[in-house]
Amino acid sequence: MFKILKYLKSREWMMIAASLCLVIIQTWLDLKLPDYMAAITVNIQTAGSPMSAIYSAGIRMLLCTLGSAATTIGLGWFGAHIAARFSQRLRSAIFHRVEAFSMEELSTFSTASLITRSTNDVTQLQQFVVMCIQMVLRAPIMAVWALGKISVSSWKWTTLTGGAVVILLIMILSVFSYVLPRFRRIQTLTDNLNRVARENLTGIRVVRAYNAEKYQENKFDTANTDIMNNHIQTMRAMSIFQPGIGLIQSCLTLGIYWVGAYLINEAAAPEKLGLFANMVAFSSYVMMVLMSFMMLTMLFIQLPRVMVSVRRVNEVLDTEPKILDGKIESSPEGIAGEVEFRNVSFKYPDAEDYVLKDISFKVSKGETIAFIGSTGSGKSTLINLVPRFYDVTEGQILIDGVDVRDYTQAALRNKLGYVPQRPLLFSGTVASNVGYGDNGREPPTEEDIKKSVAVAQSTDFVEGMEGQYEAHVAQGGTNLSGGQKQRLAIARAVCRKPEIYIFDDSFSALDYKTDRLLRKALKKETAGVTSMIVAQRIGTIRDADKIVVLDNGRLVGIGTHDELMKTCEVYREIAYSQLSKEELGA
Repeated sequence: MFKILKYLKSREWMMIAASLCLVIIQTWLDLKLPDYMAAITVNIQTAGSPMSAIYSAGIRMLLCTLGSAATTIGLGWFGAHIAARFSQRLRSAIFHRVEAFSMEELSTFSTASLITRSTNDVTQLQQFVVMCIQMVLRAPIMAVWALGKISVSSWKWTTLTGGAVVILLIMILSVFSYVLPRFRRIQTLTDNLNRVARENLTGIRVVRAYNAEKYQENKFDTANTDIMNNHIQTMRAMSIFQPGIGLIQSCLTLGIYWVGAYLINEAAAPEKLGLFANMVAFSSYVMMVLMSFMMLTMLFIQLPRVMVSVRRVNEVLDTEPKILDGKIESSPEGIAGEVEFRNVSFKYPDAEDYVLKDISFKVSKGETIAFIGSTGSGKSTLINLVPRFYDVTEGQILIDGVDVRDYTQAALRNKLGYVPQRPLLFSGTVASNVGYGDNGREPPTEEDIKKSVAVAQSTDFVEGMEGQYEAHVAQGGTNLSGGQKQRLAIARAVCRKPEIYIFDDSFSALDYKTDRLLRKALKKETAGVTSMIVAQRIGTIRDADKIVVLDNGRLVGIGTHDELMKTCEVYREIAYSQLSKEELGA
């Protein structure tokens, strides 16, 4: 808990100090009220007391009440400001930390869990900070101060109050020990509920295509019922608090008046009035003590869940990215677009088997190199090592003669135009998606965006949309077809004007005609620029300068199409499975 408080800045700590001063003033004002009540009681019961004395005490009570209300408003203002700033800073810290995660760290947390941690968990902490400012600071000060005033009264009243406090503490601790493990489960169950809901929404087309609505409903109902049952068990236990405190309060009030009646009956006549006034003041003090414990009870209700949220937020913030920046920000002069793999081997974290083993090849500036192989041969894994989504387990990857681990990540990725296997578009416009990102140079112009769209064979459908280049693109590009999304993703890479293009099976959703036209336009646009292409179609890569054939993570052939047809059995099998001998001969 204390670790997370470092996200409070000096200004907030000053506000907390000011809040503490306000709490002390408020407590003093509230504790003066019973004294004035006692004074009014004595004046009313004393023959010949002037009305001015009663009015004076009443006016002072009114001023204390108004002062207490003013301090409450001040505490609310400070609490809201501190909590909002604190939660904003926490959300930013979580987002920035997740942005720095490599694929290894991201695989540790599910997407649903990261969303819950940055929203629901941070909200829990925000509410707790407000509660601490408004109630938790006040409760112990009020309780101790009121108990101090009570202790100077009759020991019988003090003993009675002490017994009630002990019973109240036993009740709080008993309930607390029961609900704590259930509060711990709430956030995990919330993660699960978010995961099921998100999975259903993102896969809604498949769900409907397979008539799996009932299955998904049952899956959601199970997750929903689990969280409901956990809440019911928790709330049943928590429901003991209010009636329990009410019963203790009523019994204590009855006990105070019973003891008071006994003491007044046994006292001498001159002392009766003073005892009666003390009993009235004592009742008020006791109610303040009980109210303080009620406020602390609210803390106990929230604390278990807050502690779980603190742990979950700290798990994200304490996870250090494995992929760190190097120090080099630019390539050596005269070299641009050269890529070399030196004895590269890779296995995923915590895996025993290598996905890639002893891969070596070199691509010179302006060359096109393609990667082909059966499903699971390691093509996409290999290509994803270049932008350092993962770091190699053994060996080196050099770009322009420099190990990729020695570049800053920004400098490395400014060299690359990356088109992923599954094209992703962001909510916004066509122009904002094509001109997306920072390439370390001037932002793309409108002309750059139009030219990139034209190279990607997308001009017809973009200019046919309402708004054209300012046409709306839904989150994930759900209002576009697979081929349209793929072409806009290619346009985004072209607009970046990189040294090296990386196409990770980026032509699979295109028809043959569009594929041919696009590759022709790309060849013209990317002349003199290095291209690395992962593909399943022989027709897409047969004109590449080099083709790397992978099989079970190992390099089994490298050369041109014609060379591989003569020397590589794996490549021949793939080629003959797609094209006839006549087509290959042609």
